[in-house]
Amino acid sequence: MDLDWLKGLIELVEDSGVDGLDIELVGSDTGDPTRVRIRKSPRLAAAVPAAAVPAAAVPAAAGSVEVAQAPAAAASPPAETAPASGLFEVLSPMVGTFYRAPATDADPFVSVGDRVEAGQTLCILEAMKLMNELQSDVAGVVREIAVDNAEPVEYGALLFRIEPD
Repeated sequence: MDLDWLKGLIELVEDSGVDGLDIELVGSDTGDPTRVRIRKSPRLAAAVPAAAVPAAAVPAAAGSVEVAQAPAAAASPPAETAPASGLFEVLSPMVGTFYRAPATDADPFVSVGDRVEAGQTLCILEAMKLMNELQSDVAGVVREIAVDNAEPVEYGALLFRIEPD
């Protein structure tokens, strides 16, 4: 993999309003498929100062690389917050379109009453024709889905309420 090309991609995403980028290339120099995933904001931006989380390239599987880039903590809202009710509120980290399922004919990722694990995909947020999976930071039970399927959402909008374990 060309590291200069990868560094250029990181710089482009860092300078843009894009919050994530996935690229799959088949037939690279080695003949192996390559997967590049670049993210700008961590799921809990307020919990980790930007200086503490450097960009990292971590092998995810044979022939693939995952790259994560953390922004300044004030750049995005926390993905989840705990209001006085004790339920975690999952907030939208970007402006986009909310999708409950990976395809129109597929089952939703989660429904009210479903148990979720930390890291489990809750929904997809489409922004600028890029599909961004939003994952839960807590394990628990989904108590509310605050947005209808295919509805536009604003930055910081309430998406889910989860009762943590």
